Amino acid sequence: MLIGLISDTHGLLRPEALAALQGCERIIHAGDIGKPAVLDGLRALAPVDAIRGNIDTADWAQALPDRLDLQVGDLRVHVLHDLKELDIDPQAAGIDVVIAGHSHQPNIERRDGVLYINPGSAGPRRFRLPISLALLRPEGGNAQAELIRLD
Repeated sequence: MLIGLISDTHGLLRPEALAALQGCERIIHAGDIGKPAVLDGLRALAPVDAIRGNIDTADWAQALPDRLDLQVGDLRVHVLHDLKELDIDPQAAGIDVVIAGHSHQPNIERRDGVLYINPGSAGPRRFRLPISLALLRPEGGNAQAELIRLD
């Protein structure tokens, strides 16, 4: 199973992002979508789970949750936009993976048995930060992730 992780598109769905997400069975967007057409484009590839980010204030985005708890294979996944707003103890809650965007800084790290993934920004460049997304492979209850640079 291959899961695409994308965030902070800010209304821009790059062809490079679509190419990198080819073959994904599911896509998770961690907020700051920008335009509903971004979700439509992603849905053409695979089913999409998406949350609202801080720029997603238009009427179309109000139907989106600000957090999601998902079952992905054998993994429990918690999705929020800004990691600074995490108000649960993922380890105590039995969460295997936390996915968050907002900072535009791609990062993968494991802390206390929980995998934290920020896929970075796949939208317009911010400062000198890379353009990126991530891929998640749930493997028998163990999560493996990799960052994919698009620039």
